[in-house]
Amino acid sequence: MSTVVGTRGEDRNDYTKSESRAIRQRSLRLLGSLLSPMRWLVVLCGVVVVVSTAFQVIGPTLIAYGINTALPRALAADWMPAFGITIAYIVVGVLGALLMGWFVVLSAKLTQTILLDLRTRIFRHTQRLSLEFHETYTSGRIISRQTSDLEAIRELLDGGLTQLVSGVLFGVFTLISLFLLDWRSGAVIIVMGVPLAFLMRWFYGQSQKGFRASRVVSARLIVQFVETMTGIRAVKAFRKERRNDAEFGEISSEYRRVNLRLVNLFGIFEPGLILLANITMAVVLLWGAFRVIDGTLLIGSLLAAVMYIRNFFSPLQEVAMFLNSYQSATAALEKVSGVLEEEPSVPDPVKPIDLWEARGHLAFDDVEFAYGAGKVILPDFSLDIPAGQTIALVGTTGAGKSTLAKLVSRFYDPTDGSVRLDGVDLRDLHPKDLRRAIVMVTQEAYLFSGTVADNIALGKPDATLDEIRAAARAVGADVFIESLPDGYDTDVNKRGGRVSAGQRQLISFARAFLANPAVLILDEATASLDMPSERQVQEALQTLLADRTAIIIAHRLSTVAIADRVLVMEHGRIIEDDAPDALIAGTGKFAQLHAAWRESLV
Repeated sequence: MSTVVGTRGEDRNDYTKSESRAIRQRSLRLLGSLLSPMRWLVVLCGVVVVVSTAFQVIGPTLIAYGINTALPRALAADWMPAFGITIAYIVVGVLGALLMGWFVVLSAKLTQTILLDLRTRIFRHTQRLSLEFHETYTSGRIISRQTSDLEAIRELLDGGLTQLVSGVLFGVFTLISLFLLDWRSGAVIIVMGVPLAFLMRWFYGQSQKGFRASRVVSARLIVQFVETMTGIRAVKAFRKERRNDAEFGEISSEYRRVNLRLVNLFGIFEPGLILLANITMAVVLLWGAFRVIDGTLLIGSLLAAVMYIRNFFSPLQEVAMFLNSYQSATAALEKVSGVLEEEPSVPDPVKPIDLWEARGHLAFDDVEFAYGAGKVILPDFSLDIPAGQTIALVGTTGAGKSTLAKLVSRFYDPTDGSVRLDGVDLRDLHPKDLRRAIVMVTQEAYLFSGTVADNIALGKPDATLDEIRAAARAVGADVFIESLPDGYDTDVNKRGGRVSAGQRQLISFARAFLANPAVLILDEATASLDMPSERQVQEALQTLLADRTAIIIAHRLSTVAIADRVLVMEHGRIIEDDAPDALIAGTGKFAQLHAAWRESLV
């Protein structure tokens, strides 16, 4: 896990100074890694914008020369300086505009390259993270990272960066030019810079807090919306619409309040900026007028000084808009960098061991496991499952059955001890061999957008249509697939909208059969099937489980009947272990469960 402030507690804005420093350093590392491959493009952008800004700033100086020198000479019938300064002014303006246009194109290229890299990083990294991360980090927050947060960063790099560079450079070059033209007018700006610095500092601090709060509330808003839409069936079933309306309305109101506070900040900052600019302009004009009268300042220089002062304060509004984008993007970059700093709790082995031909022999050696710092689920657990054996796990909810399956699939690693496949610790097994050797079919048979054939071929993308058909036929799914509008080419839509829950489960069985793993785990895989479908699947399971190790987790004891061996679990321990018939004939826990199940069928 990350050693700095992680994403698990990111929905807060009350960080300590040390936490804020760590987050800032984390964000800067990410930004540096994004810019490093494009450093020459960054340098080119910098050179172009510096030269462009210099051409833009030189304008008032040319005007001052024209009024102070060219105009008197024109009155004396010497028009050459006037023509010369006019041509120079036009050339400088055109070159400045062309270079600024080039800078916009270069910065857009830089922005899009960075966003492509960042978007790809987030997608790849979140896929690489372990199941523990995804069980604690909601899908809505991940979507927020990929959408609103990246959009905030895009706004910063796209428009905000141009505003900052043009504003800061324009201000610096303007101040230098003003000092070279008339240092006294420059001194007035320096004096007014004191209250200006206080105003900017105040605005920066307050907007930083505001935009961080805005990102947090924005993420909550997305999470609420995504969870409501994803669980719309439960919402409808439990008539939760009114309660959801109230909750969403509360979050929306909070989002509005946060953004109104930000608007109020600008309502104070911009008038304050205008006031300081007007005061500076008035002082320079008054002082300049006295100096023009006594002949120590030319009228052209005074006009140029006034233009420079206007130019100095005008970009500060652009800088303020940059601070707007910057604070929003900084808060977004903090969230994104937090996700990218997360490390898988189930890391890939440093020196992976290849297992080309897995037989399916599983062994739990003194395994202990707990979810995080919670209660121990499997205390000192040992189990040996010979290759090719089908075992059924039975027990009450919370007994540790699904946890055992997750350890076999290496969704989690044991806190202590080891889980071995054919004598190799799963932590040392090459990931490609692990995923090829072990497949889990869960109660939620997830279907991705695409055709039925694509979904069956998930574990074997290069499978031919004949192989796909054979897999579907083996588990009894071919009949309903052929009845679909386009057969195997039918688009199942998101989450399998065109097929029933039972049909989705049959497709997942076909998917597992085609993958041909050495170890197959069925975690409540028949729970969504009706009785006719279950009987059909029972026959298919005989084919599916043949010559492979299988772990069946089921509450329906009809599924357990096909197992070679039944393990009854309670509080993370095996309390009964024998063949189904032997346990049924006894007086133990399984015999009681079986008797109760038989009575329920009468």
